[in-house]
Amino acid sequence: MQFKTLFAAGAALMVTTAISTAALAQEKVLRIGMTAADIPRTHGQPDQGFEGNRFTGIPMYDGLTNWDLSSADKASVVVPGLATEWAVNEADKTKWTFKLRPGVKFQDGSPFNADAVVWNVEKVLKKEAAHFAADQVGVTVSRMPTLREAKKIDDLTVELITSEPDSFLPINLTNLFMASPTHWAAKLAAVPATVTDPAERAKQAWLAFAGDPSGTGPFKGVKLTPRERFEMTANKAYWDPKRVPKVDRVVLLPLPDANARTAALLSGQVDWIEAPAPDALPQIKARNFVMYANPQPHVWPWQLSFAEGSPWLDKRVRQAANLCINREELKTLLNGLMGVPKGTVSPDHPWWGNPSFDIKYDPAAAKKMMTEAGFSAAKPVKVKVQTSASGSGQMQPIPMNEFVQQSLKECFFDVELDVIEWNTLFTNWRKGAKDESARGAHAINVTYATMDPFFAMVRFTSTKAFPPTSNNWGYFGNAEFDGLIATARTTFDPAARDKALAALHKRIVEEAPFVWVAHDVGPRAMSAKVKGVVQPKSWFIDIAPMSVD
Repeated sequence: MQFKTLFAAGAALMVTTAISTAALAQEKVLRIGMTAADIPRTHGQPDQGFEGNRFTGIPMYDGLTNWDLSSADKASVVVPGLATEWAVNEADKTKWTFKLRPGVKFQDGSPFNADAVVWNVEKVLKKEAAHFAADQVGVTVSRMPTLREAKKIDDLTVELITSEPDSFLPINLTNLFMASPTHWAAKLAAVPATVTDPAERAKQAWLAFAGDPSGTGPFKGVKLTPRERFEMTANKAYWDPKRVPKVDRVVLLPLPDANARTAALLSGQVDWIEAPAPDALPQIKARNFVMYANPQPHVWPWQLSFAEGSPWLDKRVRQAANLCINREELKTLLNGLMGVPKGTVSPDHPWWGNPSFDIKYDPAAAKKMMTEAGFSAAKPVKVKVQTSASGSGQMQPIPMNEFVQQSLKECFFDVELDVIEWNTLFTNWRKGAKDESARGAHAINVTYATMDPFFAMVRFTSTKAFPPTSNNWGYFGNAEFDGLIATARTTFDPAARDKALAALHKRIVEEAPFVWVAHDVGPRAMSAKVKGVVQPKSWFIDIAPMSVD
């Protein structure tokens, strides 16, 4: 299988994305080519998957908790953000107390305090709130499904309440970014009085806020052109001295085609691209651009449907698909830019659990399983897979899916690919296999991060995470898995929780609700003039410490 010729889609880019103004020429500017087809939402709860968090969430906003992205050698962990400390109530473990960082201001100059936390929780949980943002609910609540309420204790203390004891909450809160209530109120006041419907007034205020956002982060959004460009400037008053930006301006450009991204880098139109075209790596390196890649907590899978009539209801078929893919060959096609998975996490991870089913390349065993299940070359099983042409973490989705399609053909699978736009696919992921948006698909190809237990495992195996609550698209789950999850979720000692999570991972691999195809290595190519780059063992990366010579 061959990847497309490098410059096939890049020619038109040169005029539309060039930065040529005299003003920008005097600044230290970092220009980034994203895989997304559009600018991720800028109002504080990004879309476009976790690429949105990476490029419009983390740079402009903070959560109560943040990810430590400062090390290239150690796994990223959760650290204090806008909260300096937190603790669960020992008498009632549905209640958490968070102490807030004093002296922090939003970029509009208004104070960050407990009222702001309550306001930001209510923007996605309280439908009757004047600032309720319906379009922010899906990308937020599905990532922290047990959060129910926030209460102000004093100006620098809040209580968060969950629907059940949930030891994962501090990790999940890295996804709730704090936007400025004062700045939003000013946008609401500017909505014409002729607009009387409260929901429409809130919608228009959020739209105005997205064009002129205000968070507490190291960068401030200053110019948004949807589908074309977003610019951020340095917030020199940022509260964390270690993350005060060293560049003056960051420019984000959506470039969903890998060849177009690579052409933009090689022509000098951008300084940094995500997921370069694999067949261009020799040219990228020969031109003295720097490649960054390392093992990432990020999986490239097919997530399987367990809806009535799905061909994946037979475990033999699920396991056979996992045994029929030559991942080392795929890795060669990707020029080494992937990891070979043994499950959701690797065997050296504390959540491994030593599953009895070994994910490997064994086509003979796969064919035997398929024959026992009643399939053959003359009678293949038909499966339809919904995927995207690009997107956050999707790596090289078309050639990778075509490789899997051809691999599985040898094991009596007749695979149909349904290719749709990335953000639509991501939305469909929450609607589920039974929804009409699935268009009859038996699997969905959406990559996912595995930094925390909920994201790695719980949202795909809990019956409480069935659509539209979270991302259990395939409706996989039963009492056994709910019990394993409950044990892990209600265990607050880290070592004991790891043991419980290992038991969960063991059973997930054995039941194979996924076809695990690859682990991402987060490949990005940058100009040598970009300094201070730390490629963390995380799906995210921190722009703030970087500089441009």
